[in-house]
Amino acid sequence: MTAAALDALVLAVRADVPVLVWGSPGTGKTSAVVDLARAAGWAHEVVVGAIREPTDFSGLPVIVGGHVQFAPPRWARRLVDAGEGLLFLDELTTAPPAVQAAMLRVVLEREVGDLALPPGVRIVAAANPPEEAADGWDLSAPMANRFVHLDWPVSAESVAAGLTEGFPTPATLLSRARPDQAHLLRARAVVAAFLRVRPALVLRMPESAEEVGRSWPSPRTWEMTARLLAECDSAAASDEVRSLLVRGTVGEGPGSEFLSWLRHLDLPDPAQVLADPDSFEIPTRGDRAYAALAAVASYAVAADDADLWARAWQVVARAAEVAPDTAVLVARLLAGRRPKGARLPAQVDALSGLLARADLKAE
Repeated sequence: MTAAALDALVLAVRADVPVLVWGSPGTGKTSAVVDLARAAGWAHEVVVGAIREPTDFSGLPVIVGGHVQFAPPRWARRLVDAGEGLLFLDELTTAPPAVQAAMLRVVLEREVGDLALPPGVRIVAAANPPEEAADGWDLSAPMANRFVHLDWPVSAESVAAGLTEGFPTPATLLSRARPDQAHLLRARAVVAAFLRVRPALVLRMPESAEEVGRSWPSPRTWEMTARLLAECDSAAASDEVRSLLVRGTVGEGPGSEFLSWLRHLDLPDPAQVLADPDSFEIPTRGDRAYAALAAVASYAVAADDADLWARAWQVVARAAEVAPDTAVLVARLLAGRRPKGARLPAQVDALSGLLARADLKAE
């Protein structure tokens, strides 16, 4: 186990993104997940699919008052009673296909039979590669697409250091700041800007048997990527951790391309732009212009401040002169989230066409 892999696991759990840890037997995957739950003060339930039936996840059909209900298992009721916790699906690749199919709704919708798990329940799974698992099964594409996939590497150096100095613990990252609305909106804006440049990567179904059971890009995993980016930004995570999470969510190829694009984006600080809107130079590259403007608008919206909202409109007005289509997209974001008492600045009044396309009337 490396410190970066543990940090990536902690951030994925904090972001409430289901995470699947891949590693050989005996490498400490289960111990790390249980330690994480204990460090957070959460209840935890370890469920091994190989010794379960599909009804342990879809619910056991019973007749109550002339109607069929799907009774959940005791582990699910204990998590509901706790209010928050961690569901650990251990040895996932030992679960036969029928059991994996029953798990799909649990992982995505957090429902077990007729019982809904509380929002505070996080989901982590662990698996050995099928060739190393006892009676192992490959994951289906729908199951794989519900997780961020993290490899759990082991080196002699890390094991030796852990034995003498102590193994890494999750406590430090758990205590760091959580993302606010500005973090999330900026992250979504950056992902949206990239997909406008590379629309072919919005959805790329796996083509080989090896790719089916690992990460691949879809609208779901790009949304997960935005949440993980926001978590990384708020926690000041390292570039290595960010890379592990992005590539583990949308796949090696699309993830590497996105990270390379992100490194060369060089976005300005939204706070500095809003401090002096008239000095902001609109980027000439379309993707960079959209990402920069969306980040500014997201910052203003998250602040819920009438003055910042008006200043963001000044930036949009400048952008409309050189990139009207981009300005319209950002105007819609601002238009839908007007702070109480906010009014449009005078220089925006002349942009009647832009305002109409953004479905906003000057007041």
